[in-house]
Amino acid sequence: MNQAVTVAALQTSFTQDKQANVDRITELVREAAGKGAQIILPSELFESYYFCREEREHFFDWAHPVDAHPTLTHFQQLAQELGVVIPVSFFEKAGPAYYNSVAIIDANGERLGIYRKSHIPDGPGYEEKFYFRPGNTGFKVWPTRYGTIGVGICWDQWFPECARSLVLMGADVLFYPTAIGSEPQDPELDTKDPWQRVMMGHAVANVVPVVAANRVGMEGNQTFYGHSFIADYRGDKVAELPGDKEGVICARFDWAEIARYRASFGFFRDRRPELYGVLVTADGTL
Repeated sequence: MNQAVTVAALQTSFTQDKQANVDRITELVREAAGKGAQIILPSELFESYYFCREEREHFFDWAHPVDAHPTLTHFQQLAQELGVVIPVSFFEKAGPAYYNSVAIIDANGERLGIYRKSHIPDGPGYEEKFYFRPGNTGFKVWPTRYGTIGVGICWDQWFPECARSLVLMGADVLFYPTAIGSEPQDPELDTKDPWQRVMMGHAVANVVPVVAANRVGMEGNQTFYGHSFIADYRGDKVAELPGDKEGVICARFDWAEIARYRASFGFFRDRRPELYGVLVTADGTL
């Protein structure tokens, strides 16, 4: 593993044109690699606009099995060419089941594995339970060329259990591909600040950098508010894109510095797992 790593988040708008969307992410991956990024995060379900805004049967046609997925093959070739790691979000078909998944592609183009989104939202504008089964992979981390990474997908990022589990499993940095914006049922509700704060809290409580990549722009009656960001292991934002711009942000982290700070702060030294049984209950009843 390298002594330090440069990570990047990509932010752009999307259309119904799959090839145009893949081309745009490819362009931004190349831009990030040109800036020295070694692990590069696109946003959630970037092959299309966010189809989960509504329930339509024909969108199931957009899913593909892992081994026959043309977008994964494309980004495996790109990762190998550029020598970068890319967590690729995609709509997965597995037999009769469908998942919101991420494939981890290492810097040699190898597909290290698949994570299937654990927490599936259901509400106006985010009707994912119509499309996706809850993931059955469990939380996973992957040793890549540049460090061990943990990945959650969008709604996963609101759950402290996900972040803590990934760091306990050895993640050096957390990545969250995201599609989040306005709430159609409540135009006055702006979740941008709470969305950022909860992940910054994960960074503080686990002494780990966090990278979040969101989409931006209008899709139907929904505005995706961007503000992709990178927080350091203290929870401070070290890079952020605005809510009306496309582009790339990068940050560099030193693994040894993070490890020393995590050890000295004592969060993991002072944990009391024997007291946390209530966390594995649904309603707090032991």
